[in-house]
Amino acid sequence: MKRSSAVPSVTDVLKKISDDGGLTLFNNIATSNGQSHIRLRDMNLSTRQYYSKLSGLMNAGLVRRDYGKYSLTLIGKIVYDAYLMVCTALSCYWELKAIDSIEMSTTGTGLSKEELRQLINALIDNHFIKDILIKEYCYMPLETVPQQNDTL
Repeated sequence: MKRSSAVPSVTDVLKKISDDGGLTLFNNIATSNGQSHIRLRDMNLSTRQYYSKLSGLMNAGLVRRDYGKYSLTLIGKIVYDAYLMVCTALSCYWELKAIDSIEMSTTGTGLSKEELRQLINALIDNHFIKDILIKEYCYMPLETVPQQNDTL
């Protein structure tokens, strides 16, 4: 199979992991730690589907084969990390939806940055998601505090 030297587009990459079979295969390769054997039955893929999806992942630059073992490329590792980030956000779906609703309901009066920070701290347990939200919605620049001179 001849490989293209063209840089894959975002659309190409997302298409390869957009269906359940492609995402399952991508996830299995990411978590296999370089094991050469991945059971097709566990992924609910036929042999033809497996090789077709694998070829697509390789052409998109997400997966490589070294000495008969499949592993993620550096781009694949970054895409996998983004996938994990999306999974983490989805695990907080209802809490994020509640924050959105409260924020929308106070459009006229508005929540102060400190009230929004307290709300996020109260509803979100995941530190990664919490940091993103606080950075996004509650960025408060540090006020410049005048330095006192210790000398008399």
